[in-house]
Amino acid sequence: MRQQAGWGRRFARGLAHAGLGFAAASLFAVAVLRWVPPPATSVMLLDWLAEPRRGFPDHDWVPLAAVAVELGVAVIAAEDQRFPEHGGFDFVEIRNALERAEGGGKLRGASTISQQVAKNLFLWNGRSLWRKGLEAWFTLLIETLWDKRRILEIYLNVAQFGDHVYGAEAASRRFFGKPARDLSAAQAARLAAVLPNPVRYRADAPSPYVRGRARWIQGQMTALGGAALLKRLE
Repeated sequence: MRQQAGWGRRFARGLAHAGLGFAAASLFAVAVLRWVPPPATSVMLLDWLAEPRRGFPDHDWVPLAAVAVELGVAVIAAEDQRFPEHGGFDFVEIRNALERAEGGGKLRGASTISQQVAKNLFLWNGRSLWRKGLEAWFTLLIETLWDKRRILEIYLNVAQFGDHVYGAEAASRRFFGKPARDLSAAQAARLAAVLPNPVRYRADAPSPYVRGRARWIQGQMTALGGAALLKRLE
């Protein structure tokens, strides 16, 4: 019995040390990325490992100032309209999603831009409770250590906009033959429209769904105040 109790205490201490080590490492990583552009993300690496013969995904980092304001507004309009106000979790949208599910609708995600950044940078695609718990932890760190402009900057650089294409600069050059700073409002809306499933939907050959969603996004961009929306992130 004493031997078992001793083993149990050692196991508990080991878990505690591992937890503290993980917390310290994740805190350090998020703090560094407040200033340093991430060279890649876990989702990009997993994409590459799935099909290494294709080479590493297309990705070019650019600062927020080198991305058309319209694209920043478009992704907020499409993905997370309460982004300027919430602290990483949109509890209004979470409640709405649960109510839709209770009414017989499909339970859809209510992930904010901050949560998507956490997932793309450090985790993997999936819906397990374990992954969602890690996502919540990294989201809290990101919202605590970064400002909203940095969160948006990283999101625009790591979001997947097409098959094997990540970030605004690579997507803009691939699909529209121009740098991200030169995107029009219509092109920005079309890129934002494919975000729910960037492998299935294409910005350069939009389906009727993508065209319709892009029109809706442009309307929301205007309703949210257009370029003035990003001023609220300062």
